[in-house]
Amino acid sequence: MGATLLGMERSVRRPRASGGTPLAVAPVETRVERKERTRRAILDATLALCADSSLVALSLRQVAKEVGIVPTAFYRHFDSIEDLGLALVEESFGSLREMLRDVRRSDPTYQNIIDSSVKVLGEHVHSQRDHFAFIFRERVAGPQAVRAAIRHQIELVERELAADLARLTDPDYWSTEDLRVLSNLIVTSMVGTAEAILTSRSEAERTILEQARTQLRMLLVGALHWRSDGPG
Repeated sequence: MGATLLGMERSVRRPRASGGTPLAVAPVETRVERKERTRRAILDATLALCADSSLVALSLRQVAKEVGIVPTAFYRHFDSIEDLGLALVEESFGSLREMLRDVRRSDPTYQNIIDSSVKVLGEHVHSQRDHFAFIFRERVAGPQAVRAAIRHQIELVERELAADLARLTDPDYWSTEDLRVLSNLIVTSMVGTAEAILTSRSEAERTILEQARTQLRMLLVGALHWRSDGPG
């Protein structure tokens, strides 16, 4: 009987075609892979469901139905819709940081930082459209914790930009506060540009990007002539 079972096991594990060639066996999905796939499906479904609304109008049952899972299965991945929103904030700002890293890779100077930044911004808004749309929508209409998380992430982006600007400025003339204010102005301008791209017709995008370049040039021209009243 043992030999029979062993033969059956071999037959199940290594099926063969009519010519005797072993058939390819599809890899078995692990529990971790299956859980990650479901989590990814929940995130994607939420972005789609919120395209014309907000997290505050979304129910757990809607998300579960869209994904094809029972509502109780949702809690294996997130504690609540608000917790799901926080995960999407983290993921969405990962896209924004990738955009900033792309600008840094070009090792920008004052002469090309504007054109590099605007070009990369336009590209990322299109490639990560759902993420940018989520940020803009939820920062004003989302649950309180999600709005706070977005504000915090924007502050972190401003700090990263201020650190980049510090490499291009003279510490004898620029204080830490000066750099913080300038980075805030730049990020605010870029956020407004990205939002304008998302909400405007495609034929208007060139005009929007040109306006963004003009705004940033005006900011930097003024900034280059600025002198701090004291050390940071």
